[in-house]
Order: sequence, then structure tokens, then C-alpha cells
Amino acid sequence: MSDLTPIVIAHRGASGYLPEHSLAAKALAHGFGADYLEQDVVLTQDGVPLVLHDLWLEEVTDVARVFAGRARDDGHFYAVDFTLDEVRQLNLLERRAPGSAARLREGRFSADQVRMPVVTLDEELAFIRALNASTGREAGVYTEVKFPAFHRRHGLDASRIVLETLGRHGYRRSTDKAFVQCFDPQELARIRNELHCGLRLVQLIGENAWGDSDADYEAMRRPAGLDAIARVADGIGPWIPQVLNWKPDGTPETTDLVALAHARGLVVHAYTLRCDQLPPHAPDLAAVHAALFGLARVDGLFSDFPDRTLAALRPAGLPCGTG
Repeated sequence: MSDLTPIVIAHRGASGYLPEHSLAAKALAHGFGADYLEQDVVLTQDGVPLVLHDLWLEEVTDVARVFAGRARDDGHFYAVDFTLDEVRQLNLLERRAPGSAARLREGRFSADQVRMPVVTLDEELAFIRALNASTGREAGVYTEVKFPAFHRRHGLDASRIVLETLGRHGYRRSTDKAFVQCFDPQELARIRNELHCGLRLVQLIGENAWGDSDADYEAMRRPAGLDAIARVADGIGPWIPQVLNWKPDGTPETTDLVALAHARGLVVHAYTLRCDQLPPHAPDLAAVHAALFGLARVDGLFSDFPDRTLAALRPAGLPCGTG
């Protein structure tokens, strides 16, 4: 069982309120008191790490307007096809539904004319360090190496670039307030063993049906799979339905994943809590928080609404920020 008290990870910042991965979203999450701020990282054509969730740009920026005609045959505007100077010309927007100009989640930030640039990992880490200094409260960083195999096919070593960038900003040791996460188990092993990363590592666990990885995530959730993870990583990042579900009558029921992980010394940081997209049959937000922390006993939660998750933890008498 983990000795960490539950932590709140601001999922792409306070992304329930502001465009994901904008500095404004990170500042708001820091102000709310989130324990960690998440950075997804992809690379530009010239090898600069951007804080961006997708390989492509069109769902969260105005790239289709600024660089019309630059999409690949599949219709996507890949970040790796653009230089940093070109990315600097783009504006971050609230996420769009794939192939649509409509917002993916209605009711979220709607002022598209507000200038919000795509941010580099260097810029974000410097921003967080400055916020930590000016507020006197240390928020940690929680960085994901996105699509390492894709970047390798384009001649770019995403993991090495991310680790070097984190190192320049003082994140090198297991005692630093930082996690590195990845969906690719082979790459996570490389990060530990070949690149000699001393930071705490988290194996993200998806679903085989998503089809975005060759990893067998079902096998990862079994005892032998967790044994293999524990030889490399310090924790797992499962999708919420992999640890907790609700029956049609609103009764929560847990899987054995958290207990199996804790038995192997792994922390469990589940993703993603969205107030405007609760799990099926969950009665309300309070019930979701209570079940995740009290029943499933996860060690941390990625939340689009970190203020709401922090508020749910504190009345229960559970201290935050010690992870």
C-alpha cells in the first residue's frame, strides 16, 4: 500500500475552465492549489518539445486557418511537420470535436479571440518555477512522453529531449516533485534503464480497443503484468473504469486493480475526472469523488476541475500535497 496521501493532478491544467495546456490554465490550477500540473509533450519538426496532447494541431489551435493546405492526406496537421517559428503563429482554442468547428464540450471557454500561444516545455517549466517562487507553494510537474515510436520514425528522440529539458529545470531525482508517464511500456523501460532517469515513473494503462498502441493493456492489469511494471515504474495511471464502475442503480463497484498495484508497491493515479462528463450511472460528482478516494482508494486523480477535486478531499480530512 502506498504511503502517499491522495494527490490532485491538474489534467492539462484547469482545463475545465480554460483551453487545455495554456499557461492561463496552468496558472489557474496552481492558484486552486493543485498538487501537480500535467504536461503532455510532442515535438516540432526542429525537435522542440511542445506542451500539447495530440500529434496534430487542428483540434486545439487555428492551424487550419493560418496554414491552410498543410494537412497530410489523412486531414491532420501534425506538429512534427511545423517548425517552432510556425507554431508561434498559432492560437490555442478550446478543444473542437474531431472534424468539426464545434466545441467538444459545450459550456467550456468560448472566447476564441483571446490570444493564447502554444507553449514549449521549457517555457512551461520556467513558468511553474516562477509561480512556485512567487506564491511560496510548490506545485509539481507530471510530464507525459507522447507517441515516442512515432517521433522515432521522424528521426526524433522524444524521451531524451523531454528528460534533458526536465533536467535543465532541476527535475532529476526521485525526491524531486515530478513524475514522468508514458503509455508505451518498452519506452518506459528505456527511460529507466537506457536513459537512466531518476524521476518517478508511471505506466499509463489504456484499453486495447482504443487501437492507439501495440501494448497489451489487459495483460498489464493482471498480476504478472503488474509484476513487470513494478520492475521499472513507481506507479500506474489507469483509466477510471479500470478501477471503478457504477451499476445501473448507482451503486459503485471496484475492480481488484488498485489492491493488486498496492501489493506491489505501486501508486495508482487514475484519469480523468470531468464534472461535465461523469462515468456512466454515477449519480453525481460527490459520489464519484467519494468512491474513488474512499472505496477504490486511489492515490491520486487527474482532474479537469482540480478545485472541485481538492474541495472533495479536504472536508474528508485527507491532507493534500504530500505526494
